[in-house]
Amino acid sequence: MKTKLYALFLLAMLPSLGSEAAILTKNHTITKPNTMESQDFTTTFLTDKTPQQVFDAINNVQAWWAEDLTGNSTKLNDEFTVRFFTDVHVSTQKLTEVIPNKRVVWLVTDSKLNFLKDKSEWTGTRIIFDIAEKNGKTELRFTHEGLQPQIECYKDCTNGWSQFLDHSLIPLIETGKGNPKILEKEVAQKAGEGKSYTTSFTVDKSSAEVFKAVTNVRGWWSEQVEGGTEKQGDEFTYQYKDVHISKMKLEEVILNKKVVWRVLNNHFSFINDDSEWVGNRIIFEITEKNGKTELRFTHEGLVPDYECYKVCFDAWTSYIRGSLHNLITTGKGQPNTREEGLSTELIEKWGLPKK
Repeated sequence: MKTKLYALFLLAMLPSLGSEAAILTKNHTITKPNTMESQDFTTTFLTDKTPQQVFDAINNVQAWWAEDLTGNSTKLNDEFTVRFFTDVHVSTQKLTEVIPNKRVVWLVTDSKLNFLKDKSEWTGTRIIFDIAEKNGKTELRFTHEGLQPQIECYKDCTNGWSQFLDHSLIPLIETGKGNPKILEKEVAQKAGEGKSYTTSFTVDKSSAEVFKAVTNVRGWWSEQVEGGTEKQGDEFTYQYKDVHISKMKLEEVILNKKVVWRVLNNHFSFINDDSEWVGNRIIFEITEKNGKTELRFTHEGLVPDYECYKVCFDAWTSYIRGSLHNLITTGKGQPNTREEGLSTELIEKWGLPKK
């Protein structure tokens, strides 16, 4: 299934281009050379934006390639790790060359492409971004040096790069908004097999500060939380009007390292199956790495064939990468505000605290 999953992940959803084709749009031209004539995968495009704007967009990796990124990706010798679907593709890149507004080179120092026989195929390859001014425009040439036709992932990886470059990096340069999820949701919907939702980020805070924020559920998820949220055995309810009501139990609490919630009961007003989420585990794992702290969030059991998957995927991403991250780094999250509207029927159904 992993082979199928990653093939879906990287498979281009647009028809392939001919041997020397150009896509013309209002602001840029993408030229794709014949891959049979070029050993290393390479592609170029022209834009009216400045070299500085192109350079800045390339370095904003989370905005166009992988939201699940730990580390740094802007300066010489920075290293960052990206994950796609938890463990289908995990790779670490080191910035070995950074010439402002001219060139960026990533060396892949480690890779685990778990859909291949040789999981380390990317290790030792280089990913190169060359920026040059040409006739009043800016040319960006992308090359994945070592991604050649004889290796196993060539077809899927080149198609994947085309999607991320053409439909995420270019829009980031042109409009300021990339689309690192260009394939993620579609693959999630098609995969339908055992891939729980997970995401992570790294902060310059201690593990104790991260743990304190995680357990301050009212500070990042919702002010409409009743019950204990800090100690093992605590139970609490989350409520957003009559739209979503959930009852959680803290199943495992390891100080400054791990918090696990078990979903005891759940109600969504917008889907048919009220059993979704019931029995799932929601896991916060805290790890100190190289003087920083990584928080990995997993909703175990939230899989793509859930009716609520798309909504829950977006909601968790917003709460975890937005509100919880902000609570940790600035001291202020963006939880749902306390709102009235909980029906007596649902209070009785789930045994929720009465107002």
